[in-house]
Amino acid sequence: MNIINIAVDGPAGAGKSSISKAVAKELGYIYVDTGALYRTIGLNAMRLGLDTKNAEDVTRTLEAVKVELKFIDGEQRVFLGNEDVSEAIRTP
Repeated sequence: MNIINIAVDGPAGAGKSSISKAVAKELGYIYVDTGALYRTIGLNAMRLGLDTKNAEDVTRTLEAVKVELKFIDGEQRVFLGNEDVSEAIRTP
């Protein structure tokens, strides 16, 4: 089985997610919002009271944190442990 990964990079608000979702759907691929994964790690660090700009502190949390992407009703949802944080990671 061949595994194909396509990464789309660019500035915030440039339409990366919209284009990526459309391309994934057209090609029959799974769309993975890596930005959501990063924000979930950041949310976890904030909840632990860590300085999110301290890479060493955040890195130490990675072995214990459980982040999952689930597709529910055709929509990608992000879970931190058993909690759906899909909305929480989109707040300022």
